[in-house]
Amino acid sequence: MYRNFFKRTFDFILALLAIICLCPILLLVYLLLLIANEGAGAIFLQERPGRYGKIFKVIKFKTMNDKRGPDGKLLLDTLRITKVGRFMRNTSLDELPQLFNVLRGDMSFIGPRPLLVKYLPLYSEEQMRRHEVRPGITGWAQCHGRNNLSWTEKFKYDVWYVDHLTIWTDIRVILISIKSVLIRQGITTNNTNVKATMEEFNGNN
Repeated sequence: MYRNFFKRTFDFILALLAIICLCPILLLVYLLLLIANEGAGAIFLQERPGRYGKIFKVIKFKTMNDKRGPDGKLLLDTLRITKVGRFMRNTSLDELPQLFNVLRGDMSFIGPRPLLVKYLPLYSEEQMRRHEVRPGITGWAQCHGRNNLSWTEKFKYDVWYVDHLTIWTDIRVILISIKSVLIRQGITTNNTNVKATMEEFNGNN
């Protein structure tokens, strides 16, 4: 009952309340990123696969500028992420626009993170099971680390969540996620050993 009805109901109500309450913060973050990104914009949309692989556009705050090298190519992520953008990532404020995705029904508060569309043909049958539920703003994999998890570990946690989705699992994920944000556990930092983004999934890593 929770999985098929109440979870979506809770998502809608909580997303609506959160958007109303967080409007001032959303506006402030938007303005700060407009300045920090030097004309590169503060919002970006990207196609991601949702439940059953249905494509939707995820909404995120843009934490990197569009600076390019002499060859015209974008600089490395670590060179393009701004101080404001790094703070947004460390505090997970860059994920706030996804509240609108939750409101629309594209996403849930809790679920496997939506990854790139180009990964779809690379998944094994077991890994593809992560799409049996709506993707989330945070999930069971994020409770065990973020960019410092291997793809194999991340998918293992995603599928575990699909098989153990209950209200108690979601409450546990919420509590662990809040703790992780407060102590910045497993989140991108200034540590040179932690990448700004994960290496791309190639089907074998």
